[in-house]
Order: sequence, then C-alpha cells, then structure tokens
Amino acid sequence: MSILGNKVHRIEDPRLLTTGGTYIADLQLDNALVMHFVCSDIAHARIKHVDVTAATKVPGIVGAFTANDIRLPPMVPTLPLINKDMKRPHLAHEVVRFVGEPVVCIVGESPETCEDASELVAIDYDPLPVLVDPEQALSSNTVIHEVAGTNLVLEIGAHPDPSFFDGCEVVVKQRMLNQRLAPCPLETRGAAAYREGGRLIFHVSTQAPHAVKEILKGMLGLPDDQVRVIASDVGGGFGSKATVYPEELLVAWMAIHFDRPVRWVESRSESMVGLGHGRGQIQQVSIGGNKDGKIIAYALEIVQDAGAYPAIGSFLPQLTHMMAPGTYAIERTAFWAASVTTNTVPVVAYRGAGRPEAAAAIERAVDMFAHEIGMDPAEVRRRNFIDPSSFPYTSSVGTTYDSGNYEEALDKVLEIGGYRALREEQARRRVRSSRLQLGIGLSTYVEITNGLPSSEFGAVEVLPDGSVLVRAGTSPHGQGHHTAFAMIASEVLGVPLDSIKVITGDTDIVPRGVGTFGSRSLQTGGVAVEMASVKVVEQAKELAANLLEADPADVLLGRGGFHVAGAPAVKFSLKEIASLQAQRGERLLAEVDFRPDGPTFPFGAHLAVVEVDVETGKVVLKAFFAVDDAGRILNPLLAEGQVHGGIAQGVAQALFEEMVYDESGNPLTSTLAEYPFPSAVELPSFVLAETETPSPVNPLGVKGIGESGTIGSTPAVQNAVVDALAHLGVRHLDMPMTPERLWSVLRYS
Repeated sequence: MSILGNKVHRIEDPRLLTTGGTYIADLQLDNALVMHFVCSDIAHARIKHVDVTAATKVPGIVGAFTANDIRLPPMVPTLPLINKDMKRPHLAHEVVRFVGEPVVCIVGESPETCEDASELVAIDYDPLPVLVDPEQALSSNTVIHEVAGTNLVLEIGAHPDPSFFDGCEVVVKQRMLNQRLAPCPLETRGAAAYREGGRLIFHVSTQAPHAVKEILKGMLGLPDDQVRVIASDVGGGFGSKATVYPEELLVAWMAIHFDRPVRWVESRSESMVGLGHGRGQIQQVSIGGNKDGKIIAYALEIVQDAGAYPAIGSFLPQLTHMMAPGTYAIERTAFWAASVTTNTVPVVAYRGAGRPEAAAAIERAVDMFAHEIGMDPAEVRRRNFIDPSSFPYTSSVGTTYDSGNYEEALDKVLEIGGYRALREEQARRRVRSSRLQLGIGLSTYVEITNGLPSSEFGAVEVLPDGSVLVRAGTSPHGQGHHTAFAMIASEVLGVPLDSIKVITGDTDIVPRGVGTFGSRSLQTGGVAVEMASVKVVEQAKELAANLLEADPADVLLGRGGFHVAGAPAVKFSLKEIASLQAQRGERLLAEVDFRPDGPTFPFGAHLAVVEVDVETGKVVLKAFFAVDDAGRILNPLLAEGQVHGGIAQGVAQALFEEMVYDESGNPLTSTLAEYPFPSAVELPSFVLAETETPSPVNPLGVKGIGESGTIGSTPAVQNAVVDALAHLGVRHLDMPMTPERLWSVLRYS
C-alpha cells in the first residue's frame, strides 16, 4: 500500500510541541552583543545632523553607527524592469524616506542598555514633502529618489483603447482598493552572527538561506567556503521573509567588526513598520459583455504602491497581469500597471504575491457584471469558464495554463454549501426586512505557482546503519516539508518514516537551493527528492545485481530488499548495500537539481456565507466552503493545513486588516492594538473538499497549495458582504469591510 495520498501526521510536530523549536531569540551565544536601531520618526526629510555622543557614553554601549561609519554599497534592485537608481542604503544616508527607516545602529551588551542609549541619540531633520498616496506620487513633482528623477519604478502594458469595449451590450466599471497589509509572522525578523574558525556563521529567520548567503558573500567580499547560513526554525514568513533586509545584513558586518557574536531581534512594534508590507494596489476594473451572460472584454489598470524602496512588491503586477483573466475564456483582456514609490514601508511578497490581487479584481468584476444583467453569479461563471478540453490553454494575456476543470470545482462547492437553500433563505430575510441579512459570495480562482520556474536541489543518501538522509534546498516555515519529503523517499525506497531524517536550511549541509516561496516546494524540491530516491534505487539495484550475479533488469526491490525475480529468498537490503559501499569508501547517494518545464496552475471554487447587521454594520462569517485542486495530493493533512491557514488570512484581508498611514506618512496601525486580525473565535469551521487534476509539467503531477486558500477566500467574502446589501443599493465595498465602513455606507443607502 502506498504511503502517498494518506493523512500522515507531521513528523516535525513532536519536537516542536515538546522541547520546542530553535528560533533566533533562543540561540545560546556566549559573550554576545545585541543591536538596536534608532529609526526615523518622520516620513521624508533630509538628515541635517546626527549626534550619537551621549549614546556612546552609556555604560555597556560599544558603538553607535551612522551611514558614514559603515562603508557598504547600497542595496540595488535586482529584479528586471525596476529602476536601478532607487537604491537602499543599509542605514539612511542624507535622506529618510519612511517612518521606521533605520538611521543609527547601536551595539551594546544588553537590549535594555541599547534602548536606553537610543533615547540619547539626537537627529536634526529638515522635512520634505510627503507622498503616501501612490496615485498622487505618480503625478507629483516631489521625487522620493532624486537620483532617479522619477517616482515611477516600472510600467507595463497599455491602457485600453477607446474601442476596446465595442460590441458589448453591458459595460461595468469600478475603482477598487486591494489594501496594504502587514504580514505579522509570529517570529519577527531576527539574525545572529559570529566567527568560527575564521568563517562567518550567520543564523537568520528567512525563507531563502542560500540567497542570503550569496548576498553576504557579495557584500562582505568573502569566498563561498567562508560563509555558512543557517535557518533553523522559522516562525512564519508568508513571503515577507523571502526578502533580505539591510538590518539583517548589518548583523554580519558588526560580528566581523567587533569579532564577537552579535544578535538582533526586532520587537513587534518595530516589525510593523520595518518588515515589508503586502498588497497595496489601486485597481480600475472594467468588464463588458452581453445580456446572455457572455463576457467579451476585460480591462485591469493598476497603480502599485512600492513603498520607499523598490522590492519584489514592485514587480508583482507582472504576476497580476499573468493571471488577470482568471478562470474565464475572455476574448479580449487589456492590462496596464505602474509601480510607484511612496514614503511608506517597502512592499514585498505576501501570501499569494500578485495573484490574490488578480483574483480579487476579476471575481468582483464578474459579480458586478452578473448583478448588472440580473443573472445568478454562479451561472455567469459557468457560462464563461475555460473548457476542460482546451488545456493546455493560453489565455488572452498569453499565459498558458497546464490543466483544469473549473466547472467541476464550482459544482462541487455549490453542492456541499447547499447553494440553492442559501438563496432561498436569503430571499426570505429580504422579504422580512430582517436586521441580519444573509450574503452569499462565490469566487472561482486559478493561480500560478512556481511562477518564475527555477531548479531546486534534492539529495538522498542511505547510510550504513540503514537510515536515510534527505537534504532539500527548500526550507520550511510551517508547511511540513520534512514530512512531505520523507514520505516521498519512503515510498520509493520502502523505508519507514522513522528511519528518514530530512535536513533543510543549512548551507553547509545542503549545498544549494532556491527557497520556499510561490508555492513551489513540492513541485520542485519534492520532485528532486523523488528523482534522487529513484537514482539511489537504481544504484543499489546495480550493486545488488553484482552480489546476486544477475542482470540488473532481473533484480527487483521487494519487501526486505533486492532479489532476483522469482527467487525472493536470497536478498540484500538497502542497509547491507550501503554498509558494503561504506567499507569500500563510497556512498549510496544521489543528488538531483530538478527544473520543471513550466509553472503549475492550481484552481478552485470558494463559497462564503455571511450575516450583516444592517443597523450596526457588523459582519459575521457564518460558514465557508472551499473546493481546491492542487493536482495530485500527497498528504491531505498537509494540504488541508495550508488551505486552512490561507483561508484565515484571506478572510482577514476582507474583513479586518489594513495598514493605514496619515497624510504625513505616520503609520496609524503600528501595533496589534490598532491592527486587528482574527483569532479562531471569529472564524467558523471551514468545510473543505477537493478535485484532483494532475499537472503534466512534473513527474508527481503536483501543483502548489500554500497560497490557494488566500487567493480564493478574499473575493468570496467580499462578494458575500456586497451580496448581503445588494438589495439596498450597495454596488461595491472596498476592503476591509469593517463595521464602521459598512455603517457609514448603510446610513446613506
């Protein structure tokens, strides 16, 4: 019986639930210094003077550094199309560009000492005009990066021409906000560094340890063998830790400068205004079609808030473009986007990274179109789905989807959600003018995973004692990599899970890797582990054939070991073969770098049911149903965990979360007292189901699942809230749909 496809409990959990994980704050470092940053409390200003004299006199302080003290080149954007003149210094140099930007780095013997010293730093600023609104920044004469001479980071596509919607009986237009979010991982940013035998050892809470190593090597001018990066346990990332931050890199520089261990762990308040934010798109959607429900043309125009320094968030409109038409066979799609700098925290990847924005736009547009023509939104979707026989299908923006059956997913979610009964109950409440109105929201989504296809490393080795060592280039921060990779090796090798050890996140042990983001791990790293396991079996079969004096083609791997077909009594186990190899000074080992032919395209259908109190604006999510298709599912338990977490974050965007700045660039939601996100109390039990449409682009047939829940849930909930109030004349509501926002709308409805 195959282990794959079964609900196998996570092998990571016993350690995490008993002795606990090892995070940056847990590292035992002898004689360690700590770092603390004095950050700008003004959004945009010239730095006239910085005085650290008093701070350096505090007992226990060993140094206070400004940009002039740290001779490191600025961080230059590396992604294509992004303006390379918008460089980021490790400490603010001459100009500060957002509240929270580090200006002074204080190093001392304890966190308390550093915080005390930071109060004595005097910084004289000359304020500059502040740009918070990206649309204003796009046209403003104020330039945030003077060398660049513009606030435009990149521009792609073109606005639709005046005749774009010719032939459409109905055209609906709406400006939408896909608001800025704070990722809020449980473990904030942190790093620790020290020298060991002349080498730099760098611990960091990251999603991409090998990328960190490459940046450190370039920054410090160190050879490959002089840098080791370790990401032990990472307490959440959600995309924000796929970026490398200047504060983290300064930890390494300080460790070398002082020749002592140095650690930095930011506080939650510091994280809210230092860790990169997500989303931040202003969208103009236009959708046109006929009264029979056929959608003919769709246009999406975006202004992307890049924040003060261009990071991957600036580039994410590319992914929004790739997925703009969603699950629909739309004849014409127009797309234009501009990424713009503002005096705010830089925008980075956040769970879904460009794809939730695309799904939110098209799914709201389809609902508005359905309302305009008086047709059920489920029926409009069904009439416009891409036909399953068309795959691989190239959309109207040129993206080729690998496989899918969107109508099957929709039909299944309507069935498990009891859609017809919900509509009947909604009608009864409307007739009664009930205070609690029922809203029913649908979304069907397709997303791209491993969107910029790259290779990934996997290695499998059978040790002389019969245990198996798996090394993988993708490292986890909650996804269950160790369980998934061990299951794959177990399936191929016939070795029990408790005999398999998986190692990730250490660049000394795992020689290369790309990282964990874009829901890419199983379809790249998992496939690499599977291929390496197969190679190990082939090697062992060759060795066993020699021992059995047989043709390798006649040797089989059965229960207990390798034997000649038809003669199972005489066999050699993997343990015996690995032991013999060790005696010869050789290893039973295979390494693979797997690069898939292309990305994969998970999809699904979500149904949200809400109650809206029309007197107070309070929204309660009563039920949530999700049907997701991630190709072949290797461990339903892991997949369900990812979907659960994704739905929770998607619901949070729809109803709760928004990072807000005032017109002076001051963050108004910089603590969790002002920035709410839901606990389990605010969420119902999700009802999950799946369909399975294997991908043809990798041998396992798998697709990504880590971000799907986030992508499908947000527009489903948004559509549900609007649907609850549609009979009162409400056409659209921007997120987050808070009681205050709804109450304000209802007052004038």
